[in-house]
Amino acid sequence: MTTKLESLATAMQQVLGDKMQSVVTELGEVTIVLKAADYAEAMQALRDHESTRFEQLIDLCGVDYAQYGDGVWEGPRFAVVSHLLSIRHNWRLRVRTFAPDDDLPVVPSVCSVWNAANWYEREAFDLFGILFEGHDDLRRILTDYGFIGHPFRKDFPVSGYVEMRYDPEQKRVIYQPVTIEPRENVPRVIREENYGMR
Repeated sequence: MTTKLESLATAMQQVLGDKMQSVVTELGEVTIVLKAADYAEAMQALRDHESTRFEQLIDLCGVDYAQYGDGVWEGPRFAVVSHLLSIRHNWRLRVRTFAPDDDLPVVPSVCSVWNAANWYEREAFDLFGILFEGHDDLRRILTDYGFIGHPFRKDFPVSGYVEMRYDPEQKRVIYQPVTIEPRENVPRVIREENYGMR
């Protein structure tokens, strides 16, 4: 008798065949890796094929693999990870695809497959700088329009590049370079002579 995860892995092989670079079943979950060139077509097949019927996109996020595993990662830097749900088959699936170019990470959009991908892809663009080819409205969603950089990248400085504050003289919000005043953080020790005594 086959388990549910084995049935899902078999269905993946039937629907996607050699479009899958890998299939991993760990901790009660199935994860597949797709090439960026096959990503949109494969996602459409996962939604429409009777053997899979992944009707819902639960989540989509970007991942930066720079410094992953203490710097021993040798693959592409940026990935897009999607979580799919099949209500008909009661299956969940994780799909990972890597952007082939680290300097300009681009993967196809899946907004035409699932409308829910719209804001998720905008978030991955805003925070990681991953571009989604075919997305109709790819603009920032969480950071300010004047924001410089992508704050979830591993090489983004912790303090950022600019800070925003209200200037009462100009009566508006202004941007300025980050100003961090060095300070020594020495704990202050307070001792009471009769502490803990009755």
